[in-house]
Amino acid sequence: MKKKLLMTSVAGAMAVSVFGFQAAETHADNHEFELRVLHTNDTHANLDNVAKRVKLVKDLKAEMPENNLLLDAGDVFSGTLYFNEFFGQADLAFMNLMGYDAMTFGNHEFDKGTNAGHPELSAFVQGAEFPFVASNVDFSGDTNFDGLQSMDYTAEFENGEIYNGIIKEVNGEKVGIFGLTTQETENISSPESVTFSNYITAAEEAVAEFEAAGVNKIIALTHIGYNDNAALDNDRVLAQEVEGIDIIVGGHTHFKLDEPEKIGDTLIVQTEGDNKQLGQLDVTFDDEGVVSSYEGMLHDVRELTEEDTEAAEMLVPYSEAVEDLKNEVTGGESEVFLQGTREEVRTGETNLGNLITDAMLDKAQSIDQDTVIALQNGGGIRASIPAGEITLGEVLTVMPFGNDLAIMELSGAEILEALEHSVSQYPTPAGAFLHVAGMQFAFDPSMEAGSRVQEAYVWMGDEAVMIEEDEMYKVATNVFTAKGGDDFEVFAEAYADGRVSEPGFRDYETFAEYIAELGTFAPEEENRIVALTPFEDVMTDNWYQSYVADLYYGGILNGKTDTMFDSLGTLSRAQAASLIVRSLELTTEEEASFSDLENVAESTQAEIAAAAANGIVNGIDGEFRPYEPVTRSQLALMLYRAYMVDGDEFTPESTDYFSDVEGWGEETNNAVSFVYETGIASGYGDQYRPLAFSTRAQAAKMISVFLDVETMQ
Repeated sequence: MKKKLLMTSVAGAMAVSVFGFQAAETHADNHEFELRVLHTNDTHANLDNVAKRVKLVKDLKAEMPENNLLLDAGDVFSGTLYFNEFFGQADLAFMNLMGYDAMTFGNHEFDKGTNAGHPELSAFVQGAEFPFVASNVDFSGDTNFDGLQSMDYTAEFENGEIYNGIIKEVNGEKVGIFGLTTQETENISSPESVTFSNYITAAEEAVAEFEAAGVNKIIALTHIGYNDNAALDNDRVLAQEVEGIDIIVGGHTHFKLDEPEKIGDTLIVQTEGDNKQLGQLDVTFDDEGVVSSYEGMLHDVRELTEEDTEAAEMLVPYSEAVEDLKNEVTGGESEVFLQGTREEVRTGETNLGNLITDAMLDKAQSIDQDTVIALQNGGGIRASIPAGEITLGEVLTVMPFGNDLAIMELSGAEILEALEHSVSQYPTPAGAFLHVAGMQFAFDPSMEAGSRVQEAYVWMGDEAVMIEEDEMYKVATNVFTAKGGDDFEVFAEAYADGRVSEPGFRDYETFAEYIAELGTFAPEEENRIVALTPFEDVMTDNWYQSYVADLYYGGILNGKTDTMFDSLGTLSRAQAASLIVRSLELTTEEEASFSDLENVAESTQAEIAAAAANGIVNGIDGEFRPYEPVTRSQLALMLYRAYMVDGDEFTPESTDYFSDVEGWGEETNNAVSFVYETGIASGYGDQYRPLAFSTRAQAAKMISVFLDVETMQ
């Protein structure tokens, strides 16, 4: 074939501008042709900053008004509420305003497919003031596209129609542009009767057609991924296998190429997507169509300060509608508080983490039924959700990053390595802490980091089977984590090896759909993740295990001895006061006024004094009675008062839960209702047993859950 890429000094051909440089346009004396390619990919309906992008596009086009192309590599659809409400029409309005020259289809353009085909995508195509290129996509089975697709490579193209490729005349020069969409779309989206052919075959045909038409400058506009699974399709393989392509403007993997990648004679560019950057590639072709120099960069749209006035005004009605949509309910209703506070999700299992990973695993298995595990980094859970109906706005607050689904193929050894990294900083909160579905594991925080995971099991049907190091497993996570986010180097290596597929599907959409299907639910912690303690009498299957571990590793609670917790033993009043004071980090300069503390350790006296100063405990006839076992009603009173230390108030919905606290006074009744309604304590039928002594296991649960209730505020 014709091409050999000649790299010369960019400085000799281009002059610096505020955007990096400004190239002169076509020089008739040396027959060079200079072209500016502006490019986007995977914008996924992220329109909040679109007015900035419009301003930037207009400015960059104005520098080379006759020698520019604006291209999109697909996945305009899906990702934010702008799409949920407008099905791409909002995006299209701004694309038409910017004057795009061509677009190819991403897999998410087919997300709305049903038995009726793709009416939303057809409307998007017909409303476009630019053509679409798709050399390996056949729409003939979908009547919504009747008359819209031509399998030609032509210079006689119309806006709002689909071609294998187009020949675009740019300042007197012919530029061929053809499109490719990943064949994986058949499995990761809903193409229905739309079909996809081999990308290498299609690309070879495209190059041959263009060269036969006298075109020697060729751009592949692709949505196959920069380094996606090579067994399916990706841009690197395309560049290696098909000669004659000068530029690949890519998408699908959201791979941020800060500079163009050169493979053979082909330049590859791609942005991170989500409207975070606008790509710019300036190239110079000689009269044989050989690239003699090039320079590329990404402009960070988020950092821009100037907006296009017209675009900003256009955005207002769309953004107002999206704000209204955020208040709409998902159809899911939680009967319990969903714990997503920072400290909790970065140190241990929570019911919200379980719900999110369950949703992820459910979606992944609908795509690849061999997926058995789902992993969610704690740093990707950004908020809790109160009990009640759940709105889209609440879901977006929990998962604001718009991470897409990824499915990894990992060995058991790699999974264990990832789990070790997950718990390496415990009990210090870490964004890398992994929530799990489809598996469970136990770790020993007393061991050195890297040697903490003691056992790990994957659920195979109803059976928990030990993870084997040399076995391979399909594991779902988000793309951020799959690419090595939160320092998961083992995942980054799998990604680099091409063992990660990216079917897409935004995390918040997956979660919203899943809870809508559930309807009403009350997820719990299920001992999926167990922090082992040194106590021989605290087993992994004990109901109180997680509470004891929580307080022990939080530096709040110790055992009776170094190796025994004594779960059935009682807790003294002094111990109860100390635990609450330590958990809330309360102090006072005052001394305790109780007359019976002379034999109590000074540190415990200080903690009792802090409890008294903050209104958590009262004496009995001037005495504290530190060594008496604390009763269930006394502990409820202490926690109720502790809750109100910072001025919080609690009004119970009822005080009639238990018949044996009637006549105990308003404060005690309110306290018992407080611990019952917040899940801190439960009763025995209609009995609370207020005079019964609280066991150490019960106290561990009550104080651990109390701390969760505190974080809700």
